[in-house]
Amino acid sequence: MMELRKTIEDTWNKRELLKSKKSIDCINTVIEEIDKGRLRIAEKIDDKWQVNNWLKKAVILYFPIRKMETIEIGPLEFHDKMKLKNDYANLGVRVVPHAIARYGSYLSKGVIMMPSYVNIGAYVDSGTMIDTWATVGSCAQIGKNVHISGGVGIGGVLEPVQASPVIIEDDAFLGSRSIIVEGVKIEKEAVLGANVVLTSSTKIIDVSGEKPIEHQGIIPSRSVVIPGSYEKEFQAGKFGVPCALIIGKRKESTDKKTTLNDALRDYKVSI
Repeated sequence: MMELRKTIEDTWNKRELLKSKKSIDCINTVIEEIDKGRLRIAEKIDDKWQVNNWLKKAVILYFPIRKMETIEIGPLEFHDKMKLKNDYANLGVRVVPHAIARYGSYLSKGVIMMPSYVNIGAYVDSGTMIDTWATVGSCAQIGKNVHISGGVGIGGVLEPVQASPVIIEDDAFLGSRSIIVEGVKIEKEAVLGANVVLTSSTKIIDVSGEKPIEHQGIIPSRSVVIPGSYEKEFQAGKFGVPCALIIGKRKESTDKKTTLNDALRDYKVSI
């Protein structure tokens, strides 16, 4: 592993090495390891998420060593540098037409892909549902039993290399048309209502207590979140600016799968 990492770092710093067989073989090996889930762009170590920037460099370096090719699938035609994943039956993944996952993304056993898209470098763990027209961007890390509702946009990140990917932890529920980008982390069992938009600068305000508590870039575990707004003063006057409101916590008394669907209804919020 250290040899792979050293070769990637050397090639990153000296791009003419992209022509060497050693660098090309190394990059291909690393992408294969990411595709099989044996290497991850980000992983949780001692309860803290660690981003493996050298693996992001390998993904970026993979593009220039690939050639554009025409891919024909029945009457459909694509023109791209990346292969598509295949052999889904042996992977234990259900893929509904017209779902697409790029080679170099990892889909664990039990993942269901409705017509949706998963980009290179992403990691999707077991039991997760990716619903219709949802997207999982490059390098995004998705936990176990996550429900990604229709039209959800999970942003990707490759550059700058030091930028963190979006992380969705186990048993989270992302309501339809919600958007999570710029390295935002959704902790385990959190529930997002429809149309919640989270960027690195979005104000996340916990309004469930006597006084508001602000968060940024992170949704705490088991939080129930809806879209909101706050008033901000500009030169032209005061206007409402979007934010996310934490209105409570998922209840312990109900089963996880039931709660995922019922948590928002408990607070009379749309899914």
